[in-house]
Amino acid sequence: MNIEEQIGTKIRNLRNQNGLTQEELADRTELTKGFISQLERGLTAPSISTLLDIVECLGTNLSDFFHEEDGQQVVFPKEDYFEKEDEEGNSIIWLIATAQSRSLEPILVRLQPGQSMPVDKPHEGEEFGYVLDGKIQVHYGEQVLSVRKGDSFIFPANRKHKISSASKKVSTILWISSPPSF
Repeated sequence: MNIEEQIGTKIRNLRNQNGLTQEELADRTELTKGFISQLERGLTAPSISTLLDIVECLGTNLSDFFHEEDGQQVVFPKEDYFEKEDEEGNSIIWLIATAQSRSLEPILVRLQPGQSMPVDKPHEGEEFGYVLDGKIQVHYGEQVLSVRKGDSFIFPANRKHKISSASKKVSTILWISSPPSF
């Protein structure tokens, strides 16, 4: 698709999103319906000032009009996960390998009975968790809180904190840190 066709397609899509006919857009931009039709089919190219008038009538600006999606990965298959297991059999699975470049980081934690994660020092942000299986204790500052399967927790990360198993079986927790800290 050449540049004229790309511009025409974007204009047609924006016009349709705004519920305008070609004639209504032509009237608002003081152009002809025929010119709008040719433009949308990629048969002609507008001047910069004409394009500016059109995109403003369609509720956007040139920067947004020409903005391309950054192609950032949206779906992360299991093959992309990164897992780290310690000597006791506890594991952390990073569900989004590129989470350090994002505003949050989801991990899956599997704690063996009687085990705990290392203490996390106070830092900026928040911590959220959801217990998928088992039972854990959240150590938050001086507090120790019990969290069972199906329960969730959230707290500002401005105090030292950790989680420990309180179950006779493996406990599995979906843990989300914002900003990423693991």
